[in-house]
Amino acid sequence: MTGEGPLWFAGSGMFAARCLTALADELPFSKVVTALPKPAGRGLAERRTPVDGTAAERGISVFRTDDINRDETILGSFLEEKPFCFFVVDFSQVIGEPFLSMPEPGCLNIHPSLLPAYRGAAPIQRAIMNGEKETGVTVFRLVGEVDAGPVLLSSRVEVGEEDTLGDLAEVLAVEGSRLAVEGLELFRKRRISFREQQQDKATYAPKVTRQETGIRWEKPSQEVHNLVRSLNPYPGSHFYLRGIRTKLWRTRARPGEGSPGEVIGFMDGFPLVACGEGSVELMEVQAEGRRRTDGAGWSRGRALKKGDMMN
Repeated sequence: MTGEGPLWFAGSGMFAARCLTALADELPFSKVVTALPKPAGRGLAERRTPVDGTAAERGISVFRTDDINRDETILGSFLEEKPFCFFVVDFSQVIGEPFLSMPEPGCLNIHPSLLPAYRGAAPIQRAIMNGEKETGVTVFRLVGEVDAGPVLLSSRVEVGEEDTLGDLAEVLAVEGSRLAVEGLELFRKRRISFREQQQDKATYAPKVTRQETGIRWEKPSQEVHNLVRSLNPYPGSHFYLRGIRTKLWRTRARPGEGSPGEVIGFMDGFPLVACGEGSVELMEVQAEGRRRTDGAGWSRGRALKKGDMMN
């Protein structure tokens, strides 16, 4: 489609893999760069990145590296091919020179927020945690400062009351990829140009820490609900019942009163747990070492009763 030169893609995670799938339906990538495989699971077998698997399915040549900026093979190929555009999405490494000095359009990123809002590693999680009703996706050119480069295109997306991290990531990956293809074509035809971000309006979305994944029942029920859906499908929020660590995957905010963490009743068998304000209905849980199950079945298996406490 571009006709201007080769296209490259760099990425690691699931969001990047979904973007690569959508982009590769429209654009002919010659190279994909991703991180090295890492030991994972009980057997510590090497596991390739999601992007690695997607590239293999598409038959795209893959470079695997732990430092893109110093990998002589990648640098040599880059200087030889002189790609017209290099998409860098959800990549686990910081991009430096000579990549940042590419002529426009240069290195393009698909960022799942309306920049300059929610710059950083966890924009989708933080938007859901904060109860945003709207977010979006931005296609912009990489510069030295994180997520601060000039914008090519952006698009707004509604956030549903029950939307999880997984739900919203899928929507934003598809929409962001559509925008990227559209933006690249418009740029090639000289019908669009980059616009600078309003740097004074920047907000940030730092990586979610392990300490943040624990349920704090003293919080209002809506905040608990938002936390749960912001961490589904990864890494999951959790609480403890009778000393057993239990992940909480789906909830609904409900009215109700009681001591924070107290089971105050049931709705069709699903337990209601009191929060600082209101309560949450436990829709889907996963006891440590077990599979996910609906809240009603889990409640019966644990012989849960009114007045039981969770922490």
